[in-house]
Amino acid sequence: MMRVWILPILLVLCGTTVATGLISKGSPGTAAAFLLAFLALAGVNSPLIFPKSIGAQEAQRRSAGDGRPVVLWRPGCKYCIRLRLRLGRGARQLHWVDIWRDPAGAAMVRAANGGNETVPTVVVAGRPHTNPDPEWVREQLSPSA
Repeated sequence: MMRVWILPILLVLCGTTVATGLISKGSPGTAAAFLLAFLALAGVNSPLIFPKSIGAQEAQRRSAGDGRPVVLWRPGCKYCIRLRLRLGRGARQLHWVDIWRDPAGAAMVRAANGGNETVPTVVVAGRPHTNPDPEWVREQLSPSA
């Protein structure tokens, strides 16, 4: 569990270090801007933004039972972040698989994308869709989901 927090913690520490250096050089405004940028990067790469990831096999099992799409993603991917943010609360209805933490998920993405780990790859009814429009993904959610 601690591994998912390493990047956000490093970003906060780096931002604090840069800001401290800029303040000591007499640039508090620039320091504040850099710190805010690093904090924003830490936030979007933290597990707070994305719903809890599960394994690919568990996601497929759940999806077969409830019909909800499976999202194969990885931390730091700007397209994954865009999808997550544009889905809003609806994102919690999907089954999320972090391909950097799940080798089976990474294999699914490579199989769907000619050997490339292109994410987000959204699997709906067993069919993969690479980097789909967030509005389309929202339409795939059943009203009861």
